[in-house]
Order: sequence, then C-alpha cells, then structure tokens
Amino acid sequence: MSERRLSAREIAEITAYVDVSAPPPAGRATAHLVFGTNQFGPPVEIVAERHHRGLAPLVILTGGVNRHDGVVEAREFRRLLVARGVPEEVIRCEDRSANTWENVAFSLPYVHEALAAGLSVTTVSKWYHRRTVHMLATQVPGIGPFSALTWDPAYGGPVVTRDAWAATPGGRRRVLREWEETVRRVADGSFSAVALVGGAWRSRDGPGAGRGRSAARVE
Repeated sequence: MSERRLSAREIAEITAYVDVSAPPPAGRATAHLVFGTNQFGPPVEIVAERHHRGLAPLVILTGGVNRHDGVVEAREFRRLLVARGVPEEVIRCEDRSANTWENVAFSLPYVHEALAAGLSVTTVSKWYHRRTVHMLATQVPGIGPFSALTWDPAYGGPVVTRDAWAATPGGRRRVLREWEETVRRVADGSFSAVALVGGAWRSRDGPGAGRGRSAARVE
C-alpha cells in the first residue's frame, strides 16, 4: 500500500476516515485530554488559549519518556502551560505512558473525574490520529459523546496536512499506518467502533450512534 500510487479518490477516502476533528460546540467548557507527543507547541497553544476563555477548566496531560529525546512529555506540557498562565490546580498529569493506548489507560482516573464533574471530554491530538477516538471509546465505554481538537505535525520536513500528506514521505507512511491499523483493529474487535454523529464522536454501540464515517475501502 505505501509503495503504490494512490488515486485521488483513495486519498480523499483515507483522509476523511483518519481525520478526527470534531470541535466542541462554541462556548461549551470541556475537559481537554492531550495525547502524548514531543511536538509541544500546537497542543499547548490550543489548550492555553481555550483555558483562558473558560473552555478548558480541566486539563489532562499524557505522555511518559519520549523515546527520541528522553523528554517526559506530560511534564513538559505542564511546564509550558503553567508558563502561559494555566494554573497547576486545573492540570492532571499522567507521565508514565509509552504509547497511545497507555495515554488513555493511565489517565482513566482523571477522565472519570471529568465525567463525574459533568464535563464531557475533548481530545487534543494530531489530525490523523484516529486511534485516539477508538481507544477512548474502548476504554471508557460510558463516555458518551466527545469532541476532538486537532493540529498538523511536522517530522523534519513539510508539515503533514490533510491536503498534502500523500506527497510527504513522512506523512504518507504515518497516515497509511494509522488508517491500516485502525481499520484492522475495528474489524478484529480489539477497538470499539465509533461514529461521528451530530458533530461529536460516539460509540456505535451507544445510544444515538449512526453510521458516521465508515472505513475507507482501498484495494
């Protein structure tokens, strides 16, 4: 798949499938769950700006030691957010995880804290990080509808965007891997199926779940 040429239709279908963007309704305060990464700038700016507008009253940071540079991701997120005026008392920090599944697993107490406080959840991740929404729905089956804010990453070259990922070597490899793994794991049952309904992500097994974005089929 990664070596052969993709048609414009295939690129569009894959892009639509992996794009998790589903912003929360305007003015609604939600708990923000930030997925681990060593690209700190965009997520920090998103969360800090929204906190100062009263839209991120609880911030859940995830990420342990980054395998590339040794930085503890969640701790660095916390340092940068505090420097931007986000008070430490609204921040929860999960700093042991080594992958996306553990980002959710190790932050479950904080996710449940948010839900108990009447807050829905908004994920903050790369735009194509489709596994995040499946992992959250799988590990928190009662989460209800949740939102997703996204950003465009870069890997030592051009920014990986929705329009240009297929022509960017680093982007192509990562987006196709995300698509292939997610489709496979939904099919084998290790991921809960999700659908985008009414502008929010929902488990397909939950009330009101519809067809939403289906898996793109590429032969």
